[in-house]
Amino acid sequence: MNLSRKYLVVLILVAFLIGGALSATAVSMVANGDEPNEETASEESNDTDQSSDSSTEDNSDSEDVSSDASAEVDQINQIVDAINEYYIDDVDRETLYEGALQGVVNALDDPFSQYMDEEMTDQFNQSLESSFEGIGAEVTERDGFITVVSPIKDSPAEAAGLRPNDRILAVDGESVEDQTVQEAVQIIRGEKGTDVVLTIQRPGDDETFDVTITRDEIPLETVHSSVQEYNGNTVGVLEITSFGEGTAQEFDDALTSLEEDENIDGLVLDVRGNPGGLFNAVENMLSHFVSDEDPFVYTKRHDAERDPYYVDGEGKPDYPVTVLIDQGSASASEILAAALNEIHGYDLVGQTTFGKGTVQQTMPLNEGMLKLTVFNWITPDGNLIQDKGVDPTIEQRQPEYFYTGLIQSDEPLEYDMTGNEVEKLQIMLEGLGYDVSRTDGYFDMDTVAAVEHFQDENGLDVTGSVGEETELQLEDMILEAVQNPENDVQLDRAIEALYE
Repeated sequence: MNLSRKYLVVLILVAFLIGGALSATAVSMVANGDEPNEETASEESNDTDQSSDSSTEDNSDSEDVSSDASAEVDQINQIVDAINEYYIDDVDRETLYEGALQGVVNALDDPFSQYMDEEMTDQFNQSLESSFEGIGAEVTERDGFITVVSPIKDSPAEAAGLRPNDRILAVDGESVEDQTVQEAVQIIRGEKGTDVVLTIQRPGDDETFDVTITRDEIPLETVHSSVQEYNGNTVGVLEITSFGEGTAQEFDDALTSLEEDENIDGLVLDVRGNPGGLFNAVENMLSHFVSDEDPFVYTKRHDAERDPYYVDGEGKPDYPVTVLIDQGSASASEILAAALNEIHGYDLVGQTTFGKGTVQQTMPLNEGMLKLTVFNWITPDGNLIQDKGVDPTIEQRQPEYFYTGLIQSDEPLEYDMTGNEVEKLQIMLEGLGYDVSRTDGYFDMDTVAAVEHFQDENGLDVTGSVGEETELQLEDMILEAVQNPENDVQLDRAIEALYE
């Protein structure tokens, strides 16, 4: 990027911060006349018109803003020149301007607004394509921590036991406390076959633990279809793991197959662990269920009136529908769930969603990209999603062992010990069907007997204490149990709710 281009970009970013009147002009300049690339929302033309009108009506305000922005850019240039001439070490001017761009956006104190350089932009674009290499986890910033929104289905992150709301404190031993989300993602991702060690703190657990994850190619097949029988009814289940470029077509094909080939009597839409994605994907999916009579979502910015979004759809189908949600359902998943519940009264089964209720747009900046929060989502009934989430109409937790973390102990667990690691052990044993009289973290004689029973049945040395070999076997079997559809009580409850 040449220096004059750099100055222009800094000027534009300052304009974003100083006054909304320049926002439409800024977008046009940055994009070189092209429409902004969409991440989670399309920019309505009437919004651009409103920004342009406000600029035309008060030219003096625009001139003042431009003057202020020019003064700010002059200061940046003076700083860069001073560093270039007097700083103790040689500094690349490009690096300084990259830092200036980062700093302007970071001043917003918004974890979802980011300036991305060329490398970050490539990674971001890959995440919306058919596959990429990494661990397969969506992350964000929450309460000052790099936080897992959700692991992707069948990814290394899911296999390693990462959960929604897990905090990533360090990567390969290096703290990520002061890093942006994109900076953290850069070092978490890597080539297929390489390992990365994440230091995790799980909510409700003061202890941290390390997880070694082998990176792999993450395919983004986003819709998975299955059929279940319930009391003589054929129920289709569509699991949507994210909203990517191909999701709408995948969904169309899967739903058509269920309706025409399986002749389903009911449908469960499963967006558990779905971190969101492209707005037009969820819009196309909703066209199968709602008409243009009611808005399926509103957007709102600053003090402007909220804007309704409609879809020219097919209306309510002739079979019942329920939606599965959990703490990993975010953004577009929350739009889908709230719309179907508030427009048609469809039950939402599971747990309160993540609460990511803002809209980001991506705008190309030469080699890089600006991702900027531009709207809040508001549900059809006028409810805000941000930091609140969408509540289920039928609350249903999974069995307790679905939520327990990995055992992290430097010494074997044995009789008369107490603590969180013993509690995890007891929950795992109970979940696998072994008799334990307590799950409060005290290693009593019943726990000893359960451990001995487990060891005997799995060809391990029968010691009654839990060393590394027993621990690994336990965790492997728990992971298999979690992934077994027969243990999915949330799905069972969603199917039951179809016919209540």
